[in-house]
Amino acid sequence: MTPESHEARLALGRLRAEVGKAVVGQDPVVAGVLVALLCGGHVLLEGVPGVAKTLLVRAVSAALDLETRRVQFTPDLMPGDVTGSMIYDAGAFDFRPGPVFTNLLLADEINRTPPKTQSALLEAMEERQVSIDGHPRPLPQPFLVAATQNPIEYEGTYPLPEAQLDRFLLKLSVPLPARAEELDVLRAHHRGFDPGDLKAAGVGPVATAADLAAGRAAVRQVQVADEVLSYIVDLVAATRVTPAFELGASPRGTIALLSVSKAYAWLSGREYVIPDDVKAYVVPTLRHRVRLRADAALDGVTVESVLAAVLAAVPAPR
Repeated sequence: MTPESHEARLALGRLRAEVGKAVVGQDPVVAGVLVALLCGGHVLLEGVPGVAKTLLVRAVSAALDLETRRVQFTPDLMPGDVTGSMIYDAGAFDFRPGPVFTNLLLADEINRTPPKTQSALLEAMEERQVSIDGHPRPLPQPFLVAATQNPIEYEGTYPLPEAQLDRFLLKLSVPLPARAEELDVLRAHHRGFDPGDLKAAGVGPVATAADLAAGRAAVRQVQVADEVLSYIVDLVAATRVTPAFELGASPRGTIALLSVSKAYAWLSGREYVIPDDVKAYVVPTLRHRVRLRADAALDGVTVESVLAAVLAAVPAPR
């Protein structure tokens, strides 16, 4: 491990502790967002209202010293409200960039806006650029979309189709806190914690974009044995033949699982991937790339339980 790589890993490790000053009990979710940043991918955060999804993304941005913008997705939001548009001013048309021109875009309640606006954002996510009036305009680097959605409210929403969900590297579930964690949250608010003022909470930059770039370069150098590559392929292939799934994961899911396994291995201090790195991110990487059969869903089967069964059935290399 080079000195630059080592320093970057230490800095990004401090980021998790820094976010913990504002967000209690969501370290696995913070780690997932960090893995996505290292892979250059996007994340979908799903959880009931009030579990600090927005605060978590803002805290990550503050700790990493990145520019952040937030868009509240609503039924009347137009594509130009996200990507930008041409504005006539002083006898000429000028491009006015939309909020997508940032490092970390928080897309709040992405399933509340119509498909046309969703597609405009997802195109920017995939192409890393916006084309307006025939001119491509590259987005800043790094660029990450952290989209949120509520899993219990479906009235008046526009669920993302499978082909668009597949554009997200990870789908992270943001759970309700345990009793002790919720008590810590209550104590913090009793002492005057203000979620709108992260500086007052002591959250400040502990890592830079340069640290992230060094981390990305180091992740690309992480070694993966052929046996582990075969294990990844076998796991994803198993989702295509299990009776409970109507739709299994595509090769994009295989590539995504490889990428996140390498990032997780590097964050764990290793320059090679072990089967446990793969196992740790099978569910967040594949849960949104598969579809349950209707009869299985009626029987109370969940995507997570089927993926757990796949993990148990596919032998890991020794």
